[in-house]
Amino acid sequence: MHTVAVLALDGVIPFDLSAPIDAFGWARLPDGREAYRVRVCAEREEVHAGAFTVRAPYGLEALAEADTIILPGVEDPPRTLPPGVAEALCAAAANGTRIASVCVGAFLFAATGLLDGLRATTHWIAAPELARRHPEVTVDPNVLYVDNGQFLTSAGAAAALDMCLHMIRKDHGSAVAAHAARMSVMPLEREGGQAQFIVHDQPPAPAGATLEPLLAWLEDNCDRDLTLDEVATRAGMSTRTLNRRFREQTGTTPLQWLHRARVRRAQYLLETTSYPVERIATQAGFGSPTAFRERFRRVVGTSPQGYRRAFRSAS
Repeated sequence: MHTVAVLALDGVIPFDLSAPIDAFGWARLPDGREAYRVRVCAEREEVHAGAFTVRAPYGLEALAEADTIILPGVEDPPRTLPPGVAEALCAAAANGTRIASVCVGAFLFAATGLLDGLRATTHWIAAPELARRHPEVTVDPNVLYVDNGQFLTSAGAAAALDMCLHMIRKDHGSAVAAHAARMSVMPLEREGGQAQFIVHDQPPAPAGATLEPLLAWLEDNCDRDLTLDEVATRAGMSTRTLNRRFREQTGTTPLQWLHRARVRRAQYLLETTSYPVERIATQAGFGSPTAFRERFRRVVGTSPQGYRRAFRSAS
């Protein structure tokens, strides 16, 4: 069983700690077995977590046995890590352990030197400070998470769920990840980046997720040859207003979001069926197999068949 170690340092942010515990804890294999063994570790017997204290059942030695290590953020990220923490993390990394940070946990991650020369993210409000403290790290404040392969970083705490679902999907396929997403009451994949959450001097009105019914309708109808005018009519808006609302709430345009929804459907079909590419292209709403292959490679970075080989073997 894949072991996930969540490292709680003094001052750990409770939501950062609990989000990955729940996400990985909800994951179930097709036969009902738990997909992950989750362990909470700490560098000392008791650590403060705001309104309460945490007594973790495992110490730093458990990091050496983990397949994945999660670094939750702490209230006031230190410039140097507590004794033994950096060494344990670097030793785990040298053994190939996957390491991921939550929100301002990126400061802890960067303090190990493991992110040097890599792209990373953190909460948008903390991104300038992370870049200032660690100029050797390329900080991207506009995304929900960054996957460098072995090392991952996520934005604000809710983005930790996006990142964890992404890792579950890579490990076990979309069916397992989709179940964990439903149990977490989260979409399997959110569109857009942190830009949609940044507070502006004059927030756009009306605020809130007013596009949710339209997004659900687009998901259900992404196999149709929809035009921008048709989508705007469905939303009861002008095309100009629709484009503006989409930018505000999803960080992208309606047609770009629709293309991504089609790719998501194609990914699911590639992972869960043996349908030929031509049939999947039709069911996912692409005009032709050629258009499907081109769009899929542009978004996912590999061919549909290459994706199927990778994810069907992992599920």
